[in-house]
Amino acid sequence: MENQSLSVGHVAKRRRKRRALSGLTTVLTVVALSGCAGTSVQDRNPDDPWEGFNRKVFAFNEVLDRYALKPVAQGYNYVTPEPVQTGVGNFFSNLGEIRTTINSLLQGKPGNAGVSTGRFVLNSTLGIAGIFDVATDMELTGNREDFGQTLGVWGVGEGPYLVLPLLGPSMVRDTAGLPADVYTSPLAYVDNDRITVGLALLDVIDTRAGYLDQEKLISGDRYVFLRDTYLQRRRFEVLDGQLGRDPFASDEFDLDDVDFDDAFAD
Repeated sequence: MENQSLSVGHVAKRRRKRRALSGLTTVLTVVALSGCAGTSVQDRNPDDPWEGFNRKVFAFNEVLDRYALKPVAQGYNYVTPEPVQTGVGNFFSNLGEIRTTINSLLQGKPGNAGVSTGRFVLNSTLGIAGIFDVATDMELTGNREDFGQTLGVWGVGEGPYLVLPLLGPSMVRDTAGLPADVYTSPLAYVDNDRITVGLALLDVIDTRAGYLDQEKLISGDRYVFLRDTYLQRRRFEVLDGQLGRDPFASDEFDLDDVDFDDAFAD
C-alpha cells in the first residue's frame, strides 16, 4: 500500500507530469506501488540485508491494498471525472511546494527554492488553491525535495532498504526524514482532525488511483522489481539526476596526455 513515486493511461500521464517533476522514466515512477512477495528469494542484495523481514511487511501491505485501498481507488477512478482527479492531484502537489522550498534552502539550492516558492504563490492564487497548475503551464518547474534527500545531500548514509507497514518502500535515511516531512506539510497545522484525516485519505486514494494502470508493467519478482527501482529513483533524486562523474569530462583526464602510438603499437 503506497503513497508515492509513470504514465500509461491519459489520466495518470497528466497527473504524474505535474506531481513528479523529476524527469524519471516510466519504470522508475512505478516504485510507489507495493505488491505481493515473490515465491523465492533471489541472490541477496547488499542494499537489502533485512530482506526476510521486508518481504513479510511487503506481503502484509499487499493484502491491505488488495482488499481495502485498491477497490476504493478503483471506485474513485470510476466515478470521478478526469478534470476533478487532475485538480485533486494538483492541490496536494501544490502543498508539497512548501516542503520543497524548505529542503531546497537546507540543501543550499536557493534557485530551486525560488522556483518552488514561485510555483506555490502562482498556483495558490491564479490556480485557485492549487487546483490548477498554472505554474507548469508557464514552464516554471523545478526538482521536488524532501528531508530524506536533504540528509543525503548532507552526507548521511542511506542505510539498508526498508519496507514500512502501510507506507511501503523506504530506506533507513528516508524513514528518519519522515517526521520532518510530516511537520513541513500544511495539513499538520489544520486545527480539525476530521479535515486532516479526510484530506490525507483523499491524497492516498487519489495517488493509488494514479497507479492502477501501472501494475501491469511489473514483471518477475515484484518485490525485487519495486525495491531496485525505488533505490534507483531515490539515488537519482538525491543527486538531482547526476548519475556519477564522467571521467572524460574531468580535468584529471586529458586526451593530449595519451600516447596513442604506444597504445596501438605491436
